[in-house]
Amino acid sequence: MHIMEGFLPHPWWEMWFIIAIPFIAYGVYKLTKITKKIPEALPLLALMGAFVFVLSALKLPSVTGSTSHPTGTGLAAVIVGPAITSVLSLIVLIFQALLLAHGGLTTLGANVFSMGIIGPIVAYMIWLTCKKMRLSNSVGIFFAAALGDLLTYIVTSIQLAFVFPTGTGFFNAFLKFSGVFAITQIPLAIGEGILAVMLFDFLAKYKGQLLDKMKVIKLPQSKTVQETAKQ
Repeated sequence: MHIMEGFLPHPWWEMWFIIAIPFIAYGVYKLTKITKKIPEALPLLALMGAFVFVLSALKLPSVTGSTSHPTGTGLAAVIVGPAITSVLSLIVLIFQALLLAHGGLTTLGANVFSMGIIGPIVAYMIWLTCKKMRLSNSVGIFFAAALGDLLTYIVTSIQLAFVFPTGTGFFNAFLKFSGVFAITQIPLAIGEGILAVMLFDFLAKYKGQLLDKMKVIKLPQSKTVQETAKQ
């Protein structure tokens, strides 16, 4: 969900910038750390950035001042972590605002918070929960991507409800925004979940060792050098 340029008045757009900054700073730290520790992860980071860019650029008109679209951040959060995903989202949102007139610079903080912070955190928590429940990777990825997408639209609805409350208050405005968003966002979230599973399975097949090294999955045949040598 993107809030378009000019739809967040002072002081709301500044507030979301301030809230997002610590998360982005931590994400930059984690990004620097992983590129030094696992240099071969760079192409995968670029792929996740491209995935987020392409999916979040597929916008559909929704409530005036906003759009509905997949996010791609759920899968990215599972593979590279929610902190790094916030940085990837920031980069994506800046390019989309400048090149595609999608979103905006004054609404950047709000869009990063919903799409690049809350959505990925929720997606990652769902992924960890599914792993603890010993569910399959496909099930975990589907729910992480789909529910991470849905949480993004819920947060956007909250952000708009704060700025544009109805005569009966915030909660009624939230129900109004979220109800309209749901028409387009729920099918999009399901579609994103399916697409995320397909891409994850592809990566697990061809980049399984890298995902194992990044502790995303654990390969059954993964052995230490000593164990291999003994055999």
